Amino acid sequence: MNIFIGGAWPYANGSLHIGHIAALLPGDVIARYYRLKKDNVLYVSGSDCHGTPISIRAKKEGVEAKDIANKYHSEFKKCFEKLNFSYDYYTRTDDEFHKTEVQKIINLLYEKGLIYEKEVEQIYCENCKEFLPDRYVEGKCPKCSSIARGDQCDNCGALLEPLELSERKCKLCGEQPTIRKNKQLYFALSKFENIIRNNMEKSKEYWKVNSVNNTERYLKEGLCDRAISRDLSLGVDIPIKGFENKKVYVWIDAVLGYLTASKKWSIENNKQYKEFWNEKTISYYIHGKDNIPFHTIILPALISGIGYRKLPERIISSEYVTLEGKKISTSNNYAVWITDIVEKYNSDSLRYFFIINGPEKRDTDFSWREYVNSNNGELLGAYGNLVNRTLVFIKKYFDNIVPNGTIDENIKGNIKDLYENIGKNIEFGNLKNALEDIFNFIRNMNKYFDENQPWKTIQLDINKCKNTIYNLIYTIVNLANLLIPFLPESSYKIMNWLGIENNTWNSIEIQNGILIGDFEILFERLDKKVIDDEKNKLFK
Repeated sequence: MNIFIGGAWPYANGSLHIGHIAALLPGDVIARYYRLKKDNVLYVSGSDCHGTPISIRAKKEGVEAKDIANKYHSEFKKCFEKLNFSYDYYTRTDDEFHKTEVQKIINLLYEKGLIYEKEVEQIYCENCKEFLPDRYVEGKCPKCSSIARGDQCDNCGALLEPLELSERKCKLCGEQPTIRKNKQLYFALSKFENIIRNNMEKSKEYWKVNSVNNTERYLKEGLCDRAISRDLSLGVDIPIKGFENKKVYVWIDAVLGYLTASKKWSIENNKQYKEFWNEKTISYYIHGKDNIPFHTIILPALISGIGYRKLPERIISSEYVTLEGKKISTSNNYAVWITDIVEKYNSDSLRYFFIINGPEKRDTDFSWREYVNSNNGELLGAYGNLVNRTLVFIKKYFDNIVPNGTIDENIKGNIKDLYENIGKNIEFGNLKNALEDIFNFIRNMNKYFDENQPWKTIQLDINKCKNTIYNLIYTIVNLANLLIPFLPESSYKIMNWLGIENNTWNSIEIQNGILIGDFEILFERLDKKVIDDEKNKLFK
């Protein structure tokens, strides 16, 4: 089976924070799971280097937009590597191959009559002497009256045009802009309404509820054609005569990156990208709540317009993450930055907390107290304890050799059920449920250790002791395998200690006489003072 996974493209205008990772991490879990199933996986993403936030930041800092994009693209890659994201290809939207491919697509859609010219009224800043792109305009949302930018309201999720905002102001200078007529290119989004609706109805059992609700709302209101050209200095040049001084709207450019990244990956690896863009492929798109309409409406319309029949199928769209009970604010530096925490904390510890506390169905809160407690309680106190006490016992009483024993059929059956149930949960993007089920089993196996008392049976009933330890090692090997998608670093450590190779998504049978290699504590305890130290940084 071919599996395509597209992770949303973060704007390269500032560091990643915990909200970004909470939204994107499910993509890596899903990719690792399907690889264990021996499916053919292509997992792509990249940095969005054309967003207006980059231009705004560059102007503020007095540097070139390219300098900002380069800095954060490099930083993103390091953060993803530290957190063990397993992208098959991570690129950027200012890559020349991407820009050329986007221009080809624009030409194709124009030739098909799906892109057309239109004279429109646009926001113009007399002070800055320029037409203002969507994100350069701020005002009140017509739907909910919250402060919104000119393309979308973060509060209610509505797709907007700048002219719909009231009390408008220029984000660059703060002045009230005027309105002038201007020519732009429009994409005939309205022509794809039935295709988008049919795609949603066919696929929505694999969509998160927020995606279904948001998309149904847009369809009920009726889709409007959307401008695809912008008066910008940053972006992909429009390849159509008379519009050469304009750029492609960033969200057209970015979502087409899934296709262009697939093409470039195929060229560099001598593969066929089209096998991931046919109807037999299972496709996942991983992103935050604010990106829903771009993946459920704009992307399928573009893909259909180009001529592909494989539309976005499984939409894994997270809700928001708050921080210590308050909204994350990058402008006020109220955030937990990924660049900081990946240097200080265990990658699996971070991954565990982002998943078990993930905003899958509702907003969740990142609390330093809860993070420390989850590390010390679940990872160290439950999982790490089970692994450590078992390996130490074998080292002490069996010279580091796993004793022969007979498998407990109940344990074997429970583990078989886990593979099936965890797999189903991962495929539907229910990662929190999957991880909770695994850790419930870990707690049960700690109880099994205590009830069977190997420290006593080593003297009183050696065969019972051997069976207990044999079953514990069988369990630990399979737990490590089940946890590879979630906690790859610790999983592969255990596999290495026990000499286990050739992982697949099936129960692993262990051989007699396994010699355990050098091992260490799986997870370190975090000092409680971390809580106050980290919280004090937030409120400085």
